[in-house]
Amino acid sequence: MSVALPPCVTMATAATTPAAAVGFVLPAGGSTCQRSTQGQTALALSVQAASSSSRVASGSRRLVDTTSLIAAAAVAAGALGRRRRRRGGGAVRAQTWLRAVQLGGRDTPGPHDLLLRVATGEKGSRTPVWLMRQAGRYMKDFRKYSERYPFRQRSETPEMAVELSLQCWRQYGMDGVIMFSDILTPLPAMGIEFDVLRGRGPVVMGDLARCLEDRLGDGPLTIREVGSPDAFDSSHSFVRDTLKALRAETVGKCSLLGFVGAPWTLAAYAVEAGSTKEASTFKKWMYEKTEVADEFIRRMTTTICNYAVYQAQSGAQCIQIFDSWAHCLTPKLWVRFAAPAVRQVAASVRQACPDVSLIYFANGGSSFLRDQVRELTGCVNVLGVDSHAHLAEAAQIVDGSGLVLQGNVDPYVLRFGGEAEIREAVRRAIDDAGGPGRHILNLGHGVLQGTPEENVLYFVE
Repeated sequence: MSVALPPCVTMATAATTPAAAVGFVLPAGGSTCQRSTQGQTALALSVQAASSSSRVASGSRRLVDTTSLIAAAAVAAGALGRRRRRRGGGAVRAQTWLRAVQLGGRDTPGPHDLLLRVATGEKGSRTPVWLMRQAGRYMKDFRKYSERYPFRQRSETPEMAVELSLQCWRQYGMDGVIMFSDILTPLPAMGIEFDVLRGRGPVVMGDLARCLEDRLGDGPLTIREVGSPDAFDSSHSFVRDTLKALRAETVGKCSLLGFVGAPWTLAAYAVEAGSTKEASTFKKWMYEKTEVADEFIRRMTTTICNYAVYQAQSGAQCIQIFDSWAHCLTPKLWVRFAAPAVRQVAASVRQACPDVSLIYFANGGSSFLRDQVRELTGCVNVLGVDSHAHLAEAAQIVDGSGLVLQGNVDPYVLRFGGEAEIREAVRRAIDDAGGPGRHILNLGHGVLQGTPEENVLYFVE
């Protein structure tokens, strides 16, 4: 396959044979590679042709000998690396141009079920890896959909959801594919509507901040619990169809993950009606009308129990429980309101689908990691650790519990760091967790928008 490099790249070439040249395509027009935009320093690369008769020309594009390209890019990378000063690594790097031709696809190294093996406590031959928010707007191919279709159309149309789930895996070869969806997806089955607005994020309708108690009473707008996995067929068959299609695509190649929001996080999200820093409105209900908050969490827990089982029965081999707003809770509040619901979700999945692994991730939960170990040992297989914890200390805390760790590289290392910083962060995480094959490599949170695509490859490699 021929891959076009950026239009700023022009290079004279020396293709010793046509066969050696196949695979790299450059625009014609000159023998230098230049970048001179808005006052930036221009860099010129010149590669002398070993034999002018060996050039292969076709229209306005020329095929380039692989060896010549690599040699020239290596020289450029050294020079540009010393000149890189712009925020976020924005300066053009020949290293990036070279990497661009290698982003066409990467198979997952064997064994194909490594993630599941390590999740259940088996020492792996290497460390399995996937990334939270690995299907996201940092990818150009993903943006072709996100800039054209609204979120719910993308996530609730199986053909689109499958494609968006697989794009990153085909490109990087992670050990796991996670279904493209959102933690809020099951809410409409309860009678709670939401949307995801471009530039604003999720918005939950219904004014539950004011009328939560009324919505828990009898009436046409009653918040209902979904009482069985099969009940999701009437409203969420697209989830089943997406997971079944993904399982068919990934079987014998990698592991398939589903996910749910933790009941407390979803209850808080619904009452706050969108993003919040402290979940103060729901906390008011928790303190002033505890019985109302408890009833809402109870209904949410029943629903999420059945939604998780529904995903497992549809093909998910591992379920991650996202407590995305755990950072809003003190350790005491987490133990009182969040942990019991998580244990119930885990118990439901274990009873219905005992072979399905469970990961729990409390965003911002590093301050009560010991509480998580105490409350969730024997319930889940894996604890996700955010970037605010020392992974070596987390490994000491879980030692002897049977829990496996996941994490916890800072997403900003991928967003702004270079290859050396990323590889060092990965090595450090693996070492801190006890060595290769002892934990699941991931970020401490999701991939950030604007992360260079090649940086995700450095991380996965």
